[in-house]
Parts: sequence; C-alpha cells; structure tokens
Amino acid sequence: MPQHVQGVIAPGRNEPVRVETIVIPDPGPGEAVVKIQACGVCHTDLHYKQGAINDEFPFLLGHEAAGIVESVGEGVTDVTPGDFVVLNWRAVCGTCRACLRGRPWYCFATHNAKQRMTLLDGTELSPALGIGAFAEKTLVAAGQCTKVDPAVAPEVAGLLGCGVMAGIGAAINTGNVGRGDTVAVIGCGGVGDAAIVGSRLAGAAKIIAVDIDDRKLETAKGMGATHTVNSRSTDAVEAIRELTGGFGADVVIEAVGRPETYRQAFYARDLAGTVVLVGVPTPEMKLELPLLDVFGRGGSLKSSWYGDCLPSRDFPMLIDLHQQGRIDLAAFVTETIGLGDVEKAFARMHEGDVLRSVVVL
Repeated sequence: MPQHVQGVIAPGRNEPVRVETIVIPDPGPGEAVVKIQACGVCHTDLHYKQGAINDEFPFLLGHEAAGIVESVGEGVTDVTPGDFVVLNWRAVCGTCRACLRGRPWYCFATHNAKQRMTLLDGTELSPALGIGAFAEKTLVAAGQCTKVDPAVAPEVAGLLGCGVMAGIGAAINTGNVGRGDTVAVIGCGGVGDAAIVGSRLAGAAKIIAVDIDDRKLETAKGMGATHTVNSRSTDAVEAIRELTGGFGADVVIEAVGRPETYRQAFYARDLAGTVVLVGVPTPEMKLELPLLDVFGRGGSLKSSWYGDCLPSRDFPMLIDLHQQGRIDLAAFVTETIGLGDVEKAFARMHEGDVLRSVVVL
C-alpha cells in the first residue's frame, strides 16, 4: 500500500519551500523504502530551489541522509529491512565502461528508483539527486543504500552522503594529497573544511585555509588548517606563495565554484601541481585563462565528482575513522532542526554561520 508522509518540496524557482504530504509507493524491483532519521541541509538543495540545476519542479529536497531500510522490492539482496544506511547519489551500475575498467567511482550509468513519488493530487516529484530525503520516508534505488555501523548517530552518519564525503574525497581520492604535501583550500564551508580534514588525514605538512570570513577561518583551524588567509584583505595567491617558499601549493582545492576563485587556485599551485574543483558552478559561469599558462604551468586540473568516492568502500571506512577518534564528523553539525525549519536553514547558510544544519526526524 502506498504511504503518506510529510516532506519538504520546492514548488517553483526561488519560491519558499513548504512541507507537503508525499505519496511513497511500495518498492518495485531493485528499490527500497527508507525511513529517514536525519538529513543535512546542503548547498546543492539551495541550487535546486533556485532552479540552478534544472527546472523539473516541484522538487522533493534533501539528499544528505541516513536512516533505516523499511522495505525492499524484488531482487534486492544487498540490504534488508532494519539495516542502518547512508544514502548515496551514485549507485554504481557495474556494467558501464568505467565500472568494467575497474573505476566504479566514475560510473557513467548510476541509477535511481524508477517509480516516482508524488503529491496527493498525483503531481510527480523530482527527488534531489535521486534521493529526496527531507521527508519522513523516501523511495530510492537499493544501490543508493550503503550499510554502516548503526552505533553512529544518524545526524553524523548522514553527512557522508554528500558534503563531507565530497570534501574528504577531493583531497584523498581526487587530489591524491600525500605525506608532506602543501595544500591550500579555497572556501571554508562544510565541503572546504572536509577537504582540510582529508588533507590532514593524508599527512599534509601544511594546510592553508582561504576564505573571506574570519569566523570560517577560525573554524578551519579547528579542523586542521595550519595557516589561514583572509582573501578579502589579502591577495590569496601571493599569500599562498609566501607560505610555500614562493612556489605555490602542491594541491589547491577550490570549494567555492566561481571563476574568480578558480583563477586563484590555478595561479596558487606550484609548477606541476594539482587544482581540484569541488565547488559546484552555476550554468552561466564562464572561465577564461591564457592557454599558454595552462600549458606552461603543467600539472593537473581536475574536477571532483562526489569526492570520486565509492560509497561501499568509503562510507564504512570514514565511519570507522570517526569511531576511532581520528576524524570528528560531529564537528560538522552546527544545529539540528525540524522539517519546518528548512527555509530558515537556507537563510542561515547565506549568513555563513553554520557548517551544517541537520533535519532530525
């Protein structure tokens, strides 16, 4: 029997979000219904609300979530009812050219649930990143459910579903930060701070945090940054060079997603260094760089998709590290809120005084 639950939808471009009754169908083949326990408020959800991803309104927002598998459809064997899972938006297919080459973190045919959740009047919803977890329950592809240790608090575990994984993975998986490296992180929100945590975990010798907000820079120091640069008052490129013997950083992680900060990242890296773009740009943004500089500086310019993670490998590993006290995932949770507070959480995100607001159900 279809279920009726409460969920947060974005009805139209830049319209305030609201709580509505959502119809959740029984899971079909390869699908699972998950009872959501916690879901982080991520900047990507704001992008959906603003129409910056696409215009397939109304959206069922929320994607950075943890919960309990309630029921599964035909053919599902990897998870069973009662499993504690973190939801992921890259359910690998196992058969595309990336998967067959042994690079499933690049899977080009990730999948979501085939059925659509709806409003009471039958209006089909577009779930954010194929998840839609600002809801009491949601329908996903079973491959989007990654089992982790149920001893971890849901509001902590859920953060691995997007922002924290994106940042840690940008450092470890995409940037290949190694022991003794110098790293600069531009943009010290949740993703940027996670990149700092990942760089520290990888053994970086010097981690330079760059932002225009002193509050964020202070938080970055607590996450492991060894130096900070306020780029509102200081030339970020010159400051990074000065802190690296005049050379630039081995790895620069751009966690903002804007042309001006990407240029900073490009020129703040050492010769043959690496730039990692993990901040998400909007469709109208353009970047112009002298092609001679691209050639002459060498190295790598990379984009990090979801921290180039493999959820089945990386989520349990990071939970283990958290339980060992080697990373503090709880430090990313600024506040816990209810479903009716998501619009306020978006406003706080603009103000810059939260790493993560987390909806707890």
